[in-house]
Amino acid sequence: MNLIIAIIQDKDSNRLSSELVKANFRATKLASTGGFLRAGNTTFMIGVDDSQVEGVLTVIRNSCKVREQLVTPVTPMSGTTDSYLPLPVEVQVGGATVFVLPVDRFEHY
Repeated sequence: MNLIIAIIQDKDSNRLSSELVKANFRATKLASTGGFLRAGNTTFMIGVDDSQVEGVLTVIRNSCKVREQLVTPVTPMSGTTDSYLPLPVEVQVGGATVFVLPVDRFEHY
């Protein structure tokens, strides 16, 4: 048994949730916030048998796309903002960060 933890951008959350249901995988969704962009994320926790891991990873891969987004960097902490003009920077967002962890014990009541 494995626990798959997938951290995805909120924009992909509904699509991934629907695709997991279609593929008959159960998941728990948690609201989370990313540290870099300070934007909303969704963390999915999915418990599956070893034989189902690749199927879940395929659903995640097909549902969560990387895209470009313009972001404005956060003001520097030094306190001197006289010469600091934050210009938008294009960064890649989206996709998924996925962890697959072995589960030593699982109980359902």
